[in-house]
Parts: sequence; structure tokens; C-alpha cells
Amino acid sequence: MGNNVTNYDLLVLGSGAAGLSVVLRALERNPDLKIAILAKNGPGDGSTAYAQGGIAAVMDGSEKDATDSIDSHVADTLDAGAGLCNERAVRFVAERAKAAIEWLVAQGVAFDRENNAEFHLGREGGHSHRRIVHSTDATGRAVEDALITRLRERGVKLLDQHFAVDLIVNDHRCVGAYILNSATGHVETIPARVVVLATGGASRVYLYSTNPVGSTGDGMAMAWRAGARVGNMEFSQFHPTCLYHPKERSFLITEAVRGEGGKLLRPSAPYSDGTRFMDSYDSRGELAPRDIVARAIDDVMKREGHDCVYLDISHRPADFVQHHFPTIYAKLMTLGIDITKEPIPVVPAAHYTSGGVITDLKARTNVANLYAVGEVACTGLHGANRLASNSLLECLVFGDAAGADIVEKLPAIADPPPIRAWDESWVTDSDEEVVVAHNWDELRRFMWDYVGIVRSTKRLQRAQHRVKLLTSEIAEYYASFRVTKDLLELRNLVLVADLIVRSALARKESRGLHFTIDYPGLKPGKPKDTVLTPRGK
Repeated sequence: MGNNVTNYDLLVLGSGAAGLSVVLRALERNPDLKIAILAKNGPGDGSTAYAQGGIAAVMDGSEKDATDSIDSHVADTLDAGAGLCNERAVRFVAERAKAAIEWLVAQGVAFDRENNAEFHLGREGGHSHRRIVHSTDATGRAVEDALITRLRERGVKLLDQHFAVDLIVNDHRCVGAYILNSATGHVETIPARVVVLATGGASRVYLYSTNPVGSTGDGMAMAWRAGARVGNMEFSQFHPTCLYHPKERSFLITEAVRGEGGKLLRPSAPYSDGTRFMDSYDSRGELAPRDIVARAIDDVMKREGHDCVYLDISHRPADFVQHHFPTIYAKLMTLGIDITKEPIPVVPAAHYTSGGVITDLKARTNVANLYAVGEVACTGLHGANRLASNSLLECLVFGDAAGADIVEKLPAIADPPPIRAWDESWVTDSDEEVVVAHNWDELRRFMWDYVGIVRSTKRLQRAQHRVKLLTSEIAEYYASFRVTKDLLELRNLVLVADLIVRSALARKESRGLHFTIDYPGLKPGKPKDTVLTPRGK
């Protein structure tokens, strides 16, 4: 181990709401912790900042005999999760939602209020009540900015352009990570007594996604290679309404647009009649859970031959639309679309990874001293389909739980042993970067075609065959050349693709986000999680 290597108490991989919550909550309990938090790109470039809708929370509580209640939030989450949620985990999160919002307010997050007093609560698909606390249509950005500000006030070391290559495991416990410093191009060693994965999801495994480019399943892949179990990887959530435009294919149109009365329409003549169609698929119409709405749009597009459908909020007053959705309004105006006067062209796109690294209610994995928080984790909250606006909430609640458990356990955790430095002496630079780009494109295309919204056994088997070929090719490339960010992301995505396909093939039914034409119904009996365990673990 080099002379310049620093031992940390806590190493957090990821700088979104999950990672920042863990750090700040831990420091509240022990301000003397030595902490490093790493951002693969820059701080604020993860999925948190892209979250538009808000955070689900029952703010009044049943004790006031309000129409909403924690029991209702639990019931809505269980219903959306299609029978696969862990009810204990769901209640754990719902009961702590109000406190999480109050903590964010204390951190400086300015949520929308009515008459500068009570929170303005929105409603989204799958929710039976208005319970979405939000900051206009840019809630994630408001949360991210506030938490980054608090982090800097604390003087915590935040290293941007630092990309984790692999976790370091010694004697069955995680003791740090190897990190690619993008500025130097070299791999560094960072030892730590505890490591937290807060790396987000893997939706960039698909051709079309609402996620930032960094959502490449890094934490899931690293955890798997380190011996951690993963669960329910077949449940990839496709957001029903992503903007369809030649200049922009990843801009999310928040669920809240439908919550405030937005209607989904067929394209107008000459293609169709411009009518609504959701009532033909679900009695809740546009407010059905995301899996139902996404499949309905997919079905209308394929059956009727449309490139997209339309989401119309123009029947609401113009000042209402501009006030509630300023980010969307401004963005679409730059593309020549005035949402106060015309409908928005939309298509489904990969949005959220509902499975991940299996954790308990303290965010602990089965690898000692390794935690996972946020989208990278499978906590039991989401089951077979995530309920809208439960994601940021999950980050906050489990960030607090992880922070508390880490501070409690740290006194008994030994310092990391000496760690061998990354050996780059035998590798060379590659002049075949185009191969990485082509493989990335091939992976995302066949995952979209074969492992998308509607699946079949034959399609999944075709995808599995291609994954095996890419895995072999990438392994040879990885062994021979100096690692790059693009190569590492591709390596992680191919591994995650394999886990998704394996999980999808194992589920012989259609449940939640996993729909297969070969098994269109539910399997009788109590549903089970799909759990994969690394070989020999």
C-alpha cells in the first residue's frame, strides 16, 4: 500500500440523495468520522437531480383523522408492487416519510406550499390520495442542491471524476475499493472500514432511457463480483411518458402531469382519432400504476402503428400549467412545443431498476461492512413495480437507517489490512475504442428489442446468447488493456444485462413490470422473489 493512501472510516460511492443522506446522517451522530464520497462524473450528475415529480409522504397522519393515512400509503405501495413487496419494509418506509420530509426542510429544501403554509400535495399514478411533496417539477434538483450545500459546509471530501472499478474484499469483508481517477487515467486504492454503494440503477442498459448516461449498474455489478446477492432484477420499470422528439430522446415528462389531469391520446388523424385510450386498459385511467400505463401505450403504438402517443394538459389554464410545470414548459418551448396549447408526444422509456443488491432494513448486504442504499438496492419496498415518488423517499429513509447502523458498528470494525496496489505495469493503451462503442450500442439495442416491456422466452434466450458473446469479448479486452471509463461501464452493463435476463427467464409468470407472452397470467401460490447468488458464496 502506497505512502499516500488514506484510510477512511466510511467510503460512499455515489453523490445522489442516497449517498449524501448516509453521510449527513452519520455525521449528525459522529461529526469526527473520516469520510470520502465519490462521484463518477460531477456532483449532481446522477439520477436524483433528474427526479421531477416529488416524494410520497403522508404529512397529516391518521392521528388527525385525515382522509389519507400511512395504512393507505402502504396499501397503494403493496398494490403497485403486484404482491411481491415486503410489507415490513413498506411500512418501515411509509412510517418514516414525514420525518424524512421534515429533515429535508431542515437541510434547506424549499417545497411548494399553499398560502405559504401547508405543503402543496400532488397526486400521481397508483396513489389513492394527494401525498406528493414537491418543489415545482424539479424536486430532485432541489434536494440534491440542498444536500450538496450541507455536505460542503461539513467539509466532507467529495472526489468527482472518480469511478469505482471494483470493491476490495479481504477475509469475507469489504475493506475499500479500487478507483479510476479520470483526470489521471490511473487506478487508485482507497481503503475504508465501511463502504456504501449509492451508485443508482442500470436503466442505461436499454436503448431508450430517461436516466443520465451514468446509470450503468456499476454498484450492482461490483457487488455481484464481491459476492453479494441480488434480487428481482427482472423488474425494469419503463416510465410511460418520455418525450418523443428528434432532438431529445431522454427527457422525462413527470407523472405529476397526469396527476393534474393530463390525458393520454392517440395521434390525431390521419393516423387515428385523437381519443383517450387508458380507460380501455384500467379503470383508473391515466392514474393507473406505471407498468399498466406503459404496457397500454406500447400496445396502442404497436397495434395501431404509431411512433408515439400524446399527453395533453392544454385543457388546464395556462398559468396553472406554467406554475406547476415550469421546467417542462421551458424545456419544451425550446423545442417548439407549447404545452399550454398543444399535446406532448411521448413514448415509454427505461426509467428505474426495481431490483438490485439485497439488503435488510439497515441497508446491510450479505458482505460484511458493505451497505447499499437507493436504486442500487433491493429492500423489498418496490416488489414487482415501484410506486411513483417512493424512490427519493427510499433513499432518505434507508440513508438514515444506514447512517445510524454504521456509526453504531464502527467502533468494533478493525482498520483495513494492507492492500495491494492496482498493477498497471503489464497493460497497454488500446487503439480500438470503437469496439467498446459498438458493443455498447449492440447491447442496448438487443436489450430493448428482447428484454423490454413485453417479453417471450425465445426473445430472452436470444438476448442471453448475445450477452454470453459480449461477456467473453469484454473479458478478453479488459484483461489486455488499460481500463477506461467507457470500458468499465460496458463491463458492468453486460454483467447487469446477464442478471436481468437470468432473472426474467426464471420467472414463469407475468407480474408487475415483467410481462411475458408465454406466461401471461400469475403463477398460483405465494409469489417469491428472484434471488441470485454468486457462485461459491
